[in-house]
Amino acid sequence: MGRLLHRPQTVLVRFFRRSLAHDPRWVLLTTRGRKSGQPREVLLPCGRTSDAIIVISAYGRRSNWFRNLEQDPEVTVTCAGWVLRAHADIIDEPEAKRALLAAHPYIPSFPFILLPFVLHPLLFPVARPLLLRFVHHRPIVVFRSRASGQ
Repeated sequence: MGRLLHRPQTVLVRFFRRSLAHDPRWVLLTTRGRKSGQPREVLLPCGRTSDAIIVISAYGRRSNWFRNLEQDPEVTVTCAGWVLRAHADIIDEPEAKRALLAAHPYIPSFPFILLPFVLHPLLFPVARPLLLRFVHHRPIVVFRSRASGQ
């Protein structure tokens, strides 16, 4: 499935790059290709905290961006107009994932949809059990700025 989405993802990133790079619900992640060593960009829905960006890997460890950051966890993230060098921490333990999502709930969103902003208080109690089931077998990645020393 990832290969089928590669070209549309590239077109989406190129076309909406400027707009989505300023959207706090999305992160433009730049990793180093594990085989080529070249920069690779992918657009991902994210949650944000005061010191971190949280991403759920929808395809688990099969995603190319995920395999790239397993090889080299030093990445660049562009989110809400900021460009930061960051370190990626992979969280696999179910209890740690539940605690993280309980402390920082978010609903992965789609571009240009105001629904999460308007209905988040109503949707999250319904979406939370589904989100916890979804992440049970998928890793969560937490990006923290290297400048923050964490």
